[in-house]
Amino acid sequence: MYKPQLVLYLRQLLLKKMKRIFLAFGLCTLLSCQNQTSDKVDGSVVHFSETANGNADKSDLPVIRFEEGTYDFGKIIQGEKVSHTFHFTNQGKSNLIITSAKASCGCTVAEPTRDPVKPGEKGVIDVVFDSNGKSGMINKSISVVTNCEPNTTFITITGTVITPDDSKEEK
Repeated sequence: MYKPQLVLYLRQLLLKKMKRIFLAFGLCTLLSCQNQTSDKVDGSVVHFSETANGNADKSDLPVIRFEEGTYDFGKIIQGEKVSHTFHFTNQGKSNLIITSAKASCGCTVAEPTRDPVKPGEKGVIDVVFDSNGKSGMINKSISVVTNCEPNTTFITITGTVITPDDSKEEK
């Protein structure tokens, strides 16, 4: 074969292989996208209370009441982790669903009750604060999003983080 004919042959061969690869990739993509529907509805789909359309009777909604809205952990040494459990009661007339509990920064993690809380029953939100790299006065907010009206409630942890050097001076 002549050199130009060899180049043309190799180019055509490469194009055929590329077409096969793209076709195989497309088929894999189509076959992997299966419709995975479920009849279950969990709390993660509730972002707003049912009063969003303005037609609901607010007296039938859940009402979240915390035993304490703020927890002061006092003084801790830098690097320690502090945990606290916030207790609440559903004082409304329907199930209370917590869709999220997010802290104001990554040093604080909040883990709420996952199951719906029935009227009159209690639930908890476990909060852990990691003082690693922090110092001084601390005031961290946790936003709790529910199906109540209003749908967002805030709880807070406060305290003071002292460095290991500061703790030696205090003794």
